[in-house]
Amino acid sequence: MMTETPVTYSSPDLTVFYDGSCPLCCREIAVYRRRVDSVRTRWTDVSACTPEALPEGLTRQDALARFHVQRADGALISGAGAFAELWAHTPGFRWLGFMARLPMIHGVLDRAYGIFLCWRPVLQQLLSRSGET
Repeated sequence: MMTETPVTYSSPDLTVFYDGSCPLCCREIAVYRRRVDSVRTRWTDVSACTPEALPEGLTRQDALARFHVQRADGALISGAGAFAELWAHTPGFRWLGFMARLPMIHGVLDRAYGIFLCWRPVLQQLLSRSGET
């Protein structure tokens, strides 16, 4: 009788850098964390991590200002592309990851994300005032 050797991953398939001080970001990340294989995905709260936890080329300021992920091959992706990458790794969202990578849709999503970033401080304030976290 053969026994199976447990699979171990030396590095995750995807590292997600998110703003843990943002109530909007935390809510959205919580949705993904419930669905994604935690062994193959590393979640890094940029608001609380050490500078050494960030990959070369990503500053804390940039990571807090815009959503980033890093693939296992080291590629660092931000904005709509980062969401597409995360969705592609998330059960139930994989179809959205595929669609978001299509050039026309990606362009629209990237512009929409840019608009969201302009409104993000206002939305955060509204959430804070309403007492939601």
